[in-house]
Amino acid sequence: MTEQNLETVILAAGLGTRMKSDTIKILHRAAGRPIIDHVLDLAGSLSSRKPIVVVGHQRDAVMANCGERARYVVQDRQLGTGHAVMQAGPALGEPIPDCSVLILSGDVPLTRRETLAKLIEEHRNNGNAGTLLSMVTDEPAMYGRIVRDESGELMRIVEAKDASPEELEIREVNGGIYVFEAPALFQFLSTLSTDNSQGEYYLTDVIAGLKNSGRKVGAVITNDPVETLGVNSRAELAMVESELVRRHVEALMREGVTFRNPSAVSVDTSVRIGADTIVGPFVTLEGSTTIGQHCIIEPGVHLKNVEVGDHVTIRTSTVAEDATIGDHASVGPFAHLRPGTVLGKSVKVGNFVETKKAKFGEGAKASHLSYIGDAEVGADANIGAGTITCNYDGVNKHKTTIGAGAFIGSDSQLVAPVTIGDGAYVGAGSTVTKDVPPDALALSRAPQKTIAGWASKRREEMKKDGK
Repeated sequence: MTEQNLETVILAAGLGTRMKSDTIKILHRAAGRPIIDHVLDLAGSLSSRKPIVVVGHQRDAVMANCGERARYVVQDRQLGTGHAVMQAGPALGEPIPDCSVLILSGDVPLTRRETLAKLIEEHRNNGNAGTLLSMVTDEPAMYGRIVRDESGELMRIVEAKDASPEELEIREVNGGIYVFEAPALFQFLSTLSTDNSQGEYYLTDVIAGLKNSGRKVGAVITNDPVETLGVNSRAELAMVESELVRRHVEALMREGVTFRNPSAVSVDTSVRIGADTIVGPFVTLEGSTTIGQHCIIEPGVHLKNVEVGDHVTIRTSTVAEDATIGDHASVGPFAHLRPGTVLGKSVKVGNFVETKKAKFGEGAKASHLSYIGDAEVGADANIGAGTITCNYDGVNKHKTTIGAGAFIGSDSQLVAPVTIGDGAYVGAGSTVTKDVPPDALALSRAPQKTIAGWASKRREEMKKDGK
């Protein structure tokens, strides 16, 4: 359930120089999606209002990615987190509305909705003007330290670069996620200064300002520090992706999917899998892939944007992209389904078969060692080993049509454009350049010639020559 009286601000202006990349860090992908997309989903799960995204570096690319899912304000100069939130004021309207403002970072995608809901609930139940998410860690590093008084009341946040040696010993640190009451937030943002080691407007100073003015502030400690992990390096990106995949796999297992080795798969968060499907190790499932119920996905399979029906078996080392696989089909091992492939019900595409823009009718088979491209294969047709649809003439692609119940003998070449009629036969080893009528037999190989005794005579000649 989303709230109407909650605005969300997502800070997304920083480049992320430690990523060593030409791409802004929030557009790097984790579990199949840009990092900021996970944060947008989180914001959308909490508030019915579109989040306000503060953009700066590569703003056009960020706005193109986020599209109409957000509102935008620009931070031309990156002068700190406080300065970034200041830019959101005009988007809220004038006067500042009486609502809560949740502040998230575009590079922190692992926060759970339940955690933020608890943060907002405690903020409101305690009548706070500002509440932050904190964590306790044995390695506080460069996190801001949470300073409390003797009674445990939150007093202020001290950035690591401004902290005293005693303050650096504090293990409770700032998670960088806040909820404020909007009027109080923007009142104290206007009082911030850059009198600190970094010469920036610190959002954290708002907490001290509110406290010193007699307003209530608080901190909610998260039990899982990974929820506040930001992506600032390739190593942190890998950690974030691993956690997103782990959570998604666990959710799928709760829904009835079996993973034989959950830690040895890569499954994008956008992938959906039906109950009683079994997924082997070293499987990669990407994009909009959906897999039905009672399927078997053997080790080493790689699917991207593939729709898989029910009771399908996809065998070891099969690769498929932008394809559809119907109910009760069998694919692989070592098959390659290229974009545009559509396999109907009970189709078999076997080992070392490659397809591209090929539609197979119900029960059709291509069991081994074939290339079927730009083709339509009728129901129950059988394509023998080594068959090739010669679809490219060096300039244009052409279509091959194989009728229902047709039989294509092994090692045949079907030179498109060509049609093999329903129930027709193509003899093994044929090169077919003309249409074959229904129920006809097409042969294009030279007649066999047999010379009796030739081999023994040849061996005797070789002995005489000393070979």
